Amino acid sequence: MDKAKPVNEKNWESEVMHSQVPVFVDFWAEWCGPCRMVGPVVEELAGEYAGKVSFVKVNVDESNELASKYNVFSIPTLALFNKGQIIAQQVGAASKSSYKNMIDKALEKA
Repeated sequence: MDKAKPVNEKNWESEVMHSQVPVFVDFWAEWCGPCRMVGPVVEELAGEYAGKVSFVKVNVDESNELASKYNVFSIPTLALFNKGQIIAQQVGAASKSSYKNMIDKALEKA
């Protein structure tokens, strides 16, 4: 199973902005309870969408510049990027089916 790759300011450009496939970004923090609930769901989705969507995690405590740049004020925030632009976003924990729905709708447009 593919895993969501940790990303920070150093590899953001290569992993997200220049990705050939859409990128699902999980903005999270270690201390965030809802983030810990969402984490395993993101890992499952990474396996299910392997090759179609890249999955990355941004620890907002370690990469607060990225969180600020994308106006992430609440976590978890899950955003889908395509060609460097946010094409879908969900703030707060949600069900796996709602994330799948977000990804599937975005892939139809991508």
